Amino acid sequence: MSDPANVGRALTGLMMASHVVTLEELPRMVAECAEAVGLYDVSFFLVDLQGRVLREVTGGGLDAGLGGAELAVDSTLAGLAYQRVDLVAEPDRPAARARCRWWIPVTDGVERLGALRADTEQDDGPTREALRALASMVALLVLSKRDFSDSYARLVRTAPMSVSAEMQWHLTPPSAFAGRTTTVAALSEPAYDVGGDAFDYAVADGVLHLSMFDAMGHDARAGLTANMAVAACRNARRQNAGLAAVAQAVEDTLIEQFGTTRYVTGILADLDMRSGRLTWINRGHPVPVLLRAGRWSHELKCPPAGPMGVDLQIPVTVCHEQLQPGDRLVLYTDGVVEARDAERRQFGLQRFTDYLVRHHADRLTVHETLRRLIHAVLGHHDGHLDDDATVLLAEWRDPHQEKLTP
Repeated sequence: MSDPANVGRALTGLMMASHVVTLEELPRMVAECAEAVGLYDVSFFLVDLQGRVLREVTGGGLDAGLGGAELAVDSTLAGLAYQRVDLVAEPDRPAARARCRWWIPVTDGVERLGALRADTEQDDGPTREALRALASMVALLVLSKRDFSDSYARLVRTAPMSVSAEMQWHLTPPSAFAGRTTTVAALSEPAYDVGGDAFDYAVADGVLHLSMFDAMGHDARAGLTANMAVAACRNARRQNAGLAAVAQAVEDTLIEQFGTTRYVTGILADLDMRSGRLTWINRGHPVPVLLRAGRWSHELKCPPAGPMGVDLQIPVTVCHEQLQPGDRLVLYTDGVVEARDAERRQFGLQRFTDYLVRHHADRLTVHETLRRLIHAVLGHHDGHLDDDATVLLAEWRDPHQEKLTP
C-alpha cells in the first residue's frame, strides 16, 4: 500500500526539482520518484498529433523517444487507458513479473497527453490513487517543458510538417478544454499540412468564445491569412468587442494587409456557460450543427454576411439559440463533408452528423468522438485530404462530466 503522505512528499520533491530540467531528464526523475513510493518500472508515453500512436519518452537527447516503444492507440492496453481516460490493469501476468502492471492516462484536465506504465505490489485504493497522482504530476511536468522543447515536437510527429502547418499549430490552443459546465474538443487535418483552417476558443467571465476560420487556398499564404484572422479576433475580443465588432476587426486587418485579395469565412460564437445561451454570427461559413439528446441533429440557421476580407458590406445578423443540458454544438469546415473516396463520393453532411449522433449514444467523450470522426474522414479519403478538415465540438452541461478526468 502506498502511504498518501509519502506520495505527497515525493511528488512535491519531484515538482521542486523539475524547475531547471529539460524534457529529456524527466523519465529518470519520474522513475526514481515513483520507485521511492512503491511504483516500479515506470515509463510514460506521449500521443502523436493524430491520436494514432503513443511514443515512449526515453530521455535520449534531442531525438528522445525514437528508440523507445511505440504503441497503437486503437489496439493496446495503453491505448485503451488513453481512450477511456481510466486506469487499465494488464489481465495476464507473466511468470517473470510478479507485480501488477497498470496503464494510466496522462491528462491535463481533459487534454489527453498520453499514458503512463507502472508496476505495483498491490491493487488497493491507496495504490490506485498514487498512480493517478503520479500521472497528474507527469502531465504538469510535460506541459511545463513542451513549449520550448524540440524533443517534444519531434516525438509527437510521425511525418514532416509544412511551414504553414507549423504556423497553425503554434497559434492553435490546446485540443481540449473543460470548465465546470462546458467541454471543448477540436482537431484539424491534414495535421502535417494544414493550410487555411484555424479554430480558437477562450473563456472570460463565464462566457466561452468559439471561432472557426477557413481561409481561401491551401498554401503558406492561406496559413498567413488564417493566422492573421485569429490574431485580429483575439485582439478585438480582448478589448471586449462584441461578435460583430470582432468580425469587422478581422475584416479590417485582412484588408489592411492584403487589400481584397485574401479572405476568410468564419463562425464566431459566445456561449454563456451558466445559462446555455448561445450567441453567434455567420461570415459566409457552413452553419453549425446542434446535436440534442444523443438522437437527432439539426443545422442552426442565421442569415450569413460575406466572408471577411472582401469588403462586401453585407449587414451582420446576430443570432441566438438556447442550449439544453447535454447539447453538443459542432463547428466545422467544408473539408470535412467534401472529402471524397476513390469513386468521388463525398463524406457528406448526413454521414457526418450520423457519425456524431451514433458515437454520442455510445457515451464516448467529445474528445474520443472527435478523434474517431477525423480518422473516419481520413479513411474515407484514403488518408489524403484535398482540403483542410477541421471540427470543433462544444458540449454544454454533460451529465457525465465528472468522468472526464481519471
